[in-house]
Amino acid sequence: MQDLQMYTYTAPSYKETMEIAKTKHGEDALIVSSKEIRKKSLLENGLWEIVVVAPKQDAKDNNDNASNDELPSNSIEKRLQDIAQKAIEKKKGAKERLNNDIGIQISNAVKEIAKLTPNATKRGIPTRDTNDESPKKSSKDETSKTREAIAKRNQEELKELRSIKQELDKMNDKMKLIQSMFWNDISSRAQNANNVPHEFAEIYRICKNSGMKNEHLDEIMQLSQNLMPVNMRENSITIKRYFREVLRKMIACRPENIDMKRKRIVMLVGPTGVGKTTTLAKLATHYSVKHRYKVGLITLDSYRIGAYDQLAFYAKKLKLSINAVNDTAEFTRSLDELKYCDYILIDTIGSSQHDKQKLDILKKYANSDYNIDVNLVLCATTKYEDLLDIYNSFGILNIDTLVFSKLDESKGFGNIFSLIYETKKPVSYFTIGQEVPEDILVARNDYLADCIINGFSKPARNEILR
Repeated sequence: MQDLQMYTYTAPSYKETMEIAKTKHGEDALIVSSKEIRKKSLLENGLWEIVVVAPKQDAKDNNDNASNDELPSNSIEKRLQDIAQKAIEKKKGAKERLNNDIGIQISNAVKEIAKLTPNATKRGIPTRDTNDESPKKSSKDETSKTREAIAKRNQEELKELRSIKQELDKMNDKMKLIQSMFWNDISSRAQNANNVPHEFAEIYRICKNSGMKNEHLDEIMQLSQNLMPVNMRENSITIKRYFREVLRKMIACRPENIDMKRKRIVMLVGPTGVGKTTTLAKLATHYSVKHRYKVGLITLDSYRIGAYDQLAFYAKKLKLSINAVNDTAEFTRSLDELKYCDYILIDTIGSSQHDKQKLDILKKYANSDYNIDVNLVLCATTKYEDLLDIYNSFGILNIDTLVFSKLDESKGFGNIFSLIYETKKPVSYFTIGQEVPEDILVARNDYLADCIINGFSKPARNEILR
């Protein structure tokens, strides 16, 4: 049995760490653990660590790895090595068995082919009789008959292949017929229930699967049918383009360069875990670095461990003022201290829509004498019914606009459309990833309409927060 050793490798990403381990030990190495030691930030690369068990190498090849000292036979490391050794041997044994099985199968296949292959005489190749000293000459008649037999056999094989192809074509036609009958039945039921014409069936199905509320979808379909000219209904591409325009015009967005300048005190509120602090850090970086605005930060989140530290990290790097407050008196003083700022961004404690006590506390801050722009941050992966429930509960804060986070983690976007359409509240920002400050986008109705119809697509970098 080979001696095993545990090795530790680190690199900026998981993929790079795996490549190092694979280069050092090949594919037979067994991964014991993998973890992210340091997350990627604005100033530092990330750091991943992978621990593998592999056959012991010479000390010359392992200067950059863990120590090669012998381990006690009863240690945890020794047991891990024994388990890893068995796993490696089992893997090698499986490979050998697989190679043997393949070899046997090939050998059997060759034998079967040999049985089906005509002998040398039938192919018209002269043969040598072992009893005769000189070869026998084939007559022209025998050669001609052999060629005819070969030609006849080839024709029969070709005829058999054509027959198989015809059968496959028939099966394919039957499958298409069954599929057509299935979709026609769905389209027929949709048409009977919602008055959806056959040519609109595809776009109806896309929006239905996106999570859009049924009543909203029916209204849009009716509007599209009433307004769309008949000559534009010739193909699905034209219908999608027209339907996209109808959707786009029904999505309300708030331009950043209008209302955001009028209301410079911005408060982010919303449930726990939707990404309020990360979104606020993206906005702070955007305003201070790109637009050169003076930005001040206030955090009301004194309950969550590390909430202040997370925001303070960005404040330190960006050289921004930050205040942590615990009551309305401190909140008022902090606003007065930050009067010199062009933007004051306020991070709040996450609250369940059913936690009335926390919502009442937030109400005291939001409904103060200051002109505060209240942004409700919602996760794009939340279903429509829960989004509406959250909006109604946070409505006591007098919501000004909506911010949707984690669009990159969602498959359907009809829920976002339905909430905007139902509440008549504009959306101001979309967050489309974890990178600060890159992954935030000023809300555009054409972008959301494209996501609903075609799925999520990350815009070009020059389109993000232009």
